[in-house]
Amino acid sequence: MKNLLKGLTRILPAYGVFPVIFSFVFNCLVYSGSRMIAGGWYHHNIETGVDRSIPFVPEFLVIYFGCYVFWAVNYILIARQDRRSVYQFFTGDFISRCVCLVFFLAFPTTNTRPLITGSGLWNQAALWLYSIDAADNLFPSIHCLVSWFCYLGIRGRKEIPRWYQRVSMVIAVLVFASTLLTKQHVIVDVAGGILLAEFCFFIGRKTDLYRIYERFGSRIEQKIRRLTEG
Repeated sequence: MKNLLKGLTRILPAYGVFPVIFSFVFNCLVYSGSRMIAGGWYHHNIETGVDRSIPFVPEFLVIYFGCYVFWAVNYILIARQDRRSVYQFFTGDFISRCVCLVFFLAFPTTNTRPLITGSGLWNQAALWLYSIDAADNLFPSIHCLVSWFCYLGIRGRKEIPRWYQRVSMVIAVLVFASTLLTKQHVIVDVAGGILLAEFCFFIGRKTDLYRIYERFGSRIEQKIRRLTEG
């Protein structure tokens, strides 16, 4: 653990280490924990005729899986910002997962996945994905939520080149498309993820709630400094 923290403090300011780690851990807890609790409950299917008309294009799994690299890069870039911006962003990030947890438990959703009969590489990849990721925890889409957060967190930042800000927006939109074309989500899930990201990002930036997160995070930061500087 000490070596891990030392490695992180080489690329992040000490105050950015805890928010990044906690964001990842809490996201996993929300996603897996809600599935453990509500996995056997009745799930609502909210797909529309438009969703059913969208073709299944398994090649988009490249983007669906590749976005994890995008998330890691952009969350690190965001955690390298000034202290206030970091805590404002990760406050919104935390609130968004709390809202997701409420929806996953109060209104579990599912969708209809395609019958895959082909034996090609991408079809097999889709079958593997479906085997490890049940059709639940769909609304709002965490894939879309996090991808849009990746763009919001660097949007308008002077230290981030404009070309990369534009690239991040394009990648986020491609992720939205990938969730639909791989039949992992429906349109409402995508819209919910985007709107929730915008709403929670606004709360983090425009309220003083981030100060609560900052007070708690500062205590962890002191411990991290003692471990890494000792």
